[in-house]
Amino acid sequence: MAAAAESGARAWLSGGSPRPGSPTSSPELGAGSRSRLGPGSGPGSGIERPGARPPGPSAPGHSFRKVTLTKPTFCHLCSDFIWGLAGILCDVCNFMSHEKCVKHVKTPCTSVAPSLVRVPVAHCFGPRGHYKRKFCAVCRKGLEAPALRCEVCELHVHPDCVPFACSDCRQCHLDGHRDPDTHHHHWREGNLSSGARCEFCRKTCSSSDVLAGVRCEWCGVQAHSVCSAVLTPECTFGRLRTMVLPPACVRLLSRNFSKMHCFRISESAAPEPGDGDDGVDGSAPAGPGKEVAAPESSKQTLKIFDGNDTVQRNHFRVISVPRLARSQEVLEAALRAYYITEDPQAFQLQALPPPTQAGDADTEALGKVWSGGTAEDEGSRGPGSRDVPEAWVIRALPRTQEVLKIYPAWLKVGVAYVSLRVTPQSTAQTVVLEVLPLLGRQDEGPEGFQLLEVLMGSRQVQRMVLADEELLLGRLQAIRQTSLRQMSQTRFYVAERRAVAPRVSLFVGGLPPGLSPQEYSSLLDEAMSLKAGLVSMSHVYSSQGAVVLDVACFAEAERLYMLVRDTAVHSRPLTALVLPDVLHTKLPPDCCPLLVFVNPKSGGLKGRDLLCSFRKLLNPHQVFELTNGGPLPGFHVFSQVPCFRVLVCGGDGTVGWVLATLEEVRHRLACQEPAVAILPLGTGNDLGRVLRWGAGYSGEDPFSVLLSVDEADAVLMDRWTILLDAQEAGGGEGSVVDAEPPKIVHMSNYCGIGIDAELSLDFHQAREEEPGKFTSRLHNKGVYVRVGLQKLSQARGLHREIRLQVEQQEVELPSIEGLIFINIPSWGSGADLWGSDSDSKFEKPRMDDGLLEVVGVTGVVHMGQVQGGLRSGIRIAQGSYFRVTLLKATPVQVDGEPWVQAPGHMIISAAGPKVHMLRKAKQKPRKAGNPRDARVDGEPAPEGDSK
Repeated sequence: MAAAAESGARAWLSGGSPRPGSPTSSPELGAGSRSRLGPGSGPGSGIERPGARPPGPSAPGHSFRKVTLTKPTFCHLCSDFIWGLAGILCDVCNFMSHEKCVKHVKTPCTSVAPSLVRVPVAHCFGPRGHYKRKFCAVCRKGLEAPALRCEVCELHVHPDCVPFACSDCRQCHLDGHRDPDTHHHHWREGNLSSGARCEFCRKTCSSSDVLAGVRCEWCGVQAHSVCSAVLTPECTFGRLRTMVLPPACVRLLSRNFSKMHCFRISESAAPEPGDGDDGVDGSAPAGPGKEVAAPESSKQTLKIFDGNDTVQRNHFRVISVPRLARSQEVLEAALRAYYITEDPQAFQLQALPPPTQAGDADTEALGKVWSGGTAEDEGSRGPGSRDVPEAWVIRALPRTQEVLKIYPAWLKVGVAYVSLRVTPQSTAQTVVLEVLPLLGRQDEGPEGFQLLEVLMGSRQVQRMVLADEELLLGRLQAIRQTSLRQMSQTRFYVAERRAVAPRVSLFVGGLPPGLSPQEYSSLLDEAMSLKAGLVSMSHVYSSQGAVVLDVACFAEAERLYMLVRDTAVHSRPLTALVLPDVLHTKLPPDCCPLLVFVNPKSGGLKGRDLLCSFRKLLNPHQVFELTNGGPLPGFHVFSQVPCFRVLVCGGDGTVGWVLATLEEVRHRLACQEPAVAILPLGTGNDLGRVLRWGAGYSGEDPFSVLLSVDEADAVLMDRWTILLDAQEAGGGEGSVVDAEPPKIVHMSNYCGIGIDAELSLDFHQAREEEPGKFTSRLHNKGVYVRVGLQKLSQARGLHREIRLQVEQQEVELPSIEGLIFINIPSWGSGADLWGSDSDSKFEKPRMDDGLLEVVGVTGVVHMGQVQGGLRSGIRIAQGSYFRVTLLKATPVQVDGEPWVQAPGHMIISAAGPKVHMLRKAKQKPRKAGNPRDARVDGEPAPEGDSK
């Protein structure tokens, strides 16, 4: 047996045939029935064997063969059941179909998909999660174990398939690449919602059994993959077209920044370390630190590396082969594991010597062995040389010439790329000379152009300018030596050699408020050593403690970004965000984009899923996470947009936060009075109730929410300013020294003093201590009840501890435990504190009448009766100017945000102009059946996110 294994090993290394009697095929290896056409091989140069089905123009890149089915199987094209025992399978990407459907296959194979991408865009993979009834876009198999999902598009992948994912995420902004004249559909295959119907034939195009059907990532049109070719290629952005920020109107020169940075996705949503780096064999994961399942006695498991990079990181993929398999079969299986469909004759396998005890220097020694020794030498080295080594490296054989695809980096060219033959003497400059006539630019001098090398990684697209004297053939060989997969993801562009003026807008928050621009400049220069001439301060938001830096160097922008995130000023950590530029002059006339703010910590912690859903339904650049810089970055990005609306996803406190920020920056906005809608995520959500947005979000379809915002009516609402001045406390000198500085807060809903603020404060402190327990709105209300029961026996006589003046008139307070100023007819999760009874003494309350209503409660029992609808509060006053004197430290809450206020004065008055709010229309949005399949104005509804 050992002799047979040794003979088989030498056959793999030498490229010859094994001894007579060795097995010649196995189901795992595809029986040698594939057909490959590699770059530079030319027509007819692929290896073709009996039974093979060469891929035709309708099946780009696939290596189909007929297989015997052993379990129920569905067609990936029509999603129907495959009757009988025979099906057609692609050996590389696992695409399965009926024999009759093969000629209609349009979906490219995973091995060639990167070469078909027009503009490569990296993905933003979030943390691992469970996604039921979803399929991997790379290997097309179900996601049974925890998998990854792009936070921007509908791509789902196994962690081990991430390195092979095509960098075809949505192009959400201009990044210095070609500017398209029209916006085309961005099709994403499979994982459609249940019951999705084809836009063309109106038949069901979704499947819960296979990856089938396609959906446009922008307008939401869904179709069969065959039917999608019949539809108009231009995308109109669908029903949400007036709310979407068009990608052609957003500019962001990202260069050194990942997509996670560009879309301001917080670190908590980043993938776990190691995601996508482990190896797998077809179905079972295997990689660094993972045990490989023992194969059958007639087979053996081999670790396959694709170059020096994977060897150094010990990231391999696993194949299972017969112990006496032919060298050709083993090599094909190894190439197939890395989705490489080039001619197998251009590669060989080299055994990887077992690691020695040489320590860290051993890696360099192994590299010398590979480059200096022959294959036979490698197979006989080290202990156990007569056994087949378990680790192998795929190596590309030296090539005397290659055919290279060169892509034009400008738009007005009639071809996607041109092919050139590269020889050992070919340099980047000679390639440019040959390419220009083929692209119709022969009249322009070659000195005005350069050659770019672009690595289209699934996580980041990297660009590098090649020197004119760079030898391309040697460059290609070096890339293949490093990683064969990297070679398949590398593309070359010829671009104009023009000086691109780098400009990166860097938002820096968390600075001390109230400083001058010179003080902010000195503070940042001291903390981070700003480079003169490269960094300028374009905007200063002194009241918010934030500035916007314009950086004229990509490397300097990256340095500052990373440094700011690790810097604290006055023990307060700073915030750094990369902000895009909105080209407001290019916005369509009817465009009123929606600026979305989401607080993922509000209420039931549903904000994380909403962030992902809104990023997919809209442009991610119009969705902002409030825990990452607050509302200010969003308003800054939209400052030049002539007309926009705002959607706030959070509780009443979050809404008040956004409205307060809007009040401070209103004078800097081109649209000074944007209307604000609410998606209530909090516990009380009183403002959301008044504006008909409901008692709280409970998982409604995000697309329906956006439709409701689009159809909502604008109404006015009063805003109030509360000046808190504690300097006149107590009258003693010591109290003045310890007094708090005056501050101003804004109010939209209500302000409570006394018992209701005390309950809110206890709840807030409990949530701060154990935030993980406060994920349910019902649980949150239960905590309120428990806190309230603990206060039943307490009585402090609030009316003896405060003084109230209304319109300069002293008002005598009854015996109360809580004093509440209300602006809207909802308090404490929907209770009517003022009551509906008519009163000749007071006017009927309205949220836009410029008046506040003052109500008292006698204690916890009274508050419970009000919330149960059994009683109303004690009506005390109504007015537009109030002065409250606190004689003792007293709990205060404004719009659900509580604190203990020191003795002093509270002055409540109207705050400037009224704000424009959006009230949900009474009629429901039009829809037919499933909201995902709704057709409004002839457009289908995009699919929201679901797990």
